[in-house]
Amino acid sequence: MVVVLHIFCPDIQYALSGDPAKPCYVLSYKGLMIMLDCGLSISSVLNFLPLPLVQSPKFQCLPNWNCRDSDIQLEDGEIKECCGCAFVNSAPEFVPPLEKLIDFSEIDVILISNYTNMLALPYITEGTGFCGTVYATEPTLQIGRFFLEELVEYIEASPKESTARMWKEIQHQLPVPLNDVFKPKNWRHLFSMDAVNRSLARVRMTGYDQKLDIFGALQVTPISSGFCLGSSNWTIVSGQEKISYISGSSTLTTHPRPINQTALKYSDVVIMTGLTQAPHVNPDAMLGELCMNVMMTLRNGGSVLIPCYPSGVVYDLFECLSVSLDNQGFTQIPMFFISPVADSSLAYSNILAEWLSTSKQNKVYIPDEPFPHASLVKNAKLKHFKHIDSEGFSTEFRQPCVVFCGHPSLRFGDAVHFVELWGSNPLHTIIFTEPDFPHMQALAPYQPLAIKTVYCPIETSLNFQQANKLIKELKPGVLVIPENYTQPPAIAPQKLDLVIDPIPDKMIIKFKRGEVIKLPLKRKRGRVYLNPKMAKAIVPQEVQPGVTVSTITGLLQVKDNIHDLLPLEPTKEELAEEHKSKPSGPPQPYSQLRTVRYEWGTLDINLLLKKLAQDGFTDLKVEQGSAEEVTLVLPSEDTVIKVSEKSTEIVCGGKQSLRLKLRDLLLQCVQSF
Repeated sequence: MVVVLHIFCPDIQYALSGDPAKPCYVLSYKGLMIMLDCGLSISSVLNFLPLPLVQSPKFQCLPNWNCRDSDIQLEDGEIKECCGCAFVNSAPEFVPPLEKLIDFSEIDVILISNYTNMLALPYITEGTGFCGTVYATEPTLQIGRFFLEELVEYIEASPKESTARMWKEIQHQLPVPLNDVFKPKNWRHLFSMDAVNRSLARVRMTGYDQKLDIFGALQVTPISSGFCLGSSNWTIVSGQEKISYISGSSTLTTHPRPINQTALKYSDVVIMTGLTQAPHVNPDAMLGELCMNVMMTLRNGGSVLIPCYPSGVVYDLFECLSVSLDNQGFTQIPMFFISPVADSSLAYSNILAEWLSTSKQNKVYIPDEPFPHASLVKNAKLKHFKHIDSEGFSTEFRQPCVVFCGHPSLRFGDAVHFVELWGSNPLHTIIFTEPDFPHMQALAPYQPLAIKTVYCPIETSLNFQQANKLIKELKPGVLVIPENYTQPPAIAPQKLDLVIDPIPDKMIIKFKRGEVIKLPLKRKRGRVYLNPKMAKAIVPQEVQPGVTVSTITGLLQVKDNIHDLLPLEPTKEELAEEHKSKPSGPPQPYSQLRTVRYEWGTLDINLLLKKLAQDGFTDLKVEQGSAEEVTLVLPSEDTVIKVSEKSTEIVCGGKQSLRLKLRDLLLQCVQSF
């Protein structure tokens, strides 16, 4: 989801998508455009046929759907039907942020909260003119790379001969569910591995609690969120204002470092998203149910398929299942982890001590591996392979067994092979643990199936009870949440407790797709650095008991959003140093001033236009924005002057002499004394 949060800024912004589980917001603040996460919606792939590793007779024999309108001709086999549902027979497409509604080249900074929320990064940074900076923790970058590499390799491993296009033109005439999908013309094919590498090369790694300066205007800090390895919430501080962005957080005790709540307290604005997608279930109960179903299947001689991602909850599943297998006497049952990045993921997770919980860290100093899967691999209880056709897999593979492989959507990857292999046997079981995809929709193109199906969503991010408790402890001034967090989920409409509660005497701002958000964040103060020479000369006078004042006259210089108050008259040493550093350049601003003037009041636009014309700016164009905003454009000088009720900006591409000249003309158009 991409929503623009607009803080007293005249630009018009739009919400670009509507999935709070895949967040992506743009914050327009202090002249900067800050993107918070760039999640990629993958649910669109459920509308496509699976990509088998070898040609599948089942999918090839599915009947074609033909439009009743004889004037409309689809390409042969473009739409296939299975058990009353229609599927696109083409390479799957994804839902990136809608780039037509916002110019990604204007994004200054992207802050990534965790590796599940960065899969749309190549869509945003490549081929769009983006030249900003991306910040993420080291595990977020490295594990995010695993996710992206796996996704690209899965798609490229099973290329489609043709691409279906015509179906989007007649969507309203298609059968369910294709007739109800949202704006399929905005869907895009997946990026290449080259695009992934270029995109990730832009990421700058940061650590927890590291304060990052953003053009002198803001200070952003990643804070541990407790959700997954390297996951972080972000605080954005400007002067006296503080914004906290909470995404993908957890208060449960698992393998990541615990959430840091203290740093998020007393924020002027809290933006909260990424709450659980399975609010009606308890993750501990689901983990117990998963182990129980695995043991029942193995006792009956069947095998278990668990579609999974290459990192995250799967680490906890290895640990929990290995203990259950030993306790139930299944010590010889092998577990297989199959992924193009399986070996990298397992190896990398054991060198991340600083990002782990205290109990996991303590194992490192014994020394011991923080995760048990290292010893499971050594003892051949957990065997990992890149693909099912990797060398050694056919020799090692035996049943019954437990197989972890991707992709959870069942549309590509090795999971497609196992569903086809085991789908007709009721002794086997497929267990869904990822809540990103409705499991019945994931299985729809494989029907009819005899395999046992179990849905055990294990979601460790905040549920609504935990979120409400956290909000009360943080005491935010304003809370900003997706609108559907104020309504019970569709799967449990009667559960009125599965919502964010109102906060007494506090404002809650709800947003949904397509809305512009204005946050009531008023800038009350700004930090100004006083020159030491001026500070030394201050002589405070007591005006009443306990209150002293002093007047200061100086030149306010603003550079990179840092405000410095400089003396009007430089010393001889300063003049000599200025002449030495820039003997032929324009004089420093303060050396031009010899008299004190105080400007005040409203800028007289008509007088400014007259003075600009008198000074030779003849190609001046005036663009009237809102009632309080006027933009003056000087095409020949590549310069723009924006005048609003609260500020005046001169943008002239680094021409310092021109900027100073325009500044002097502006100052002549306001009152002074």
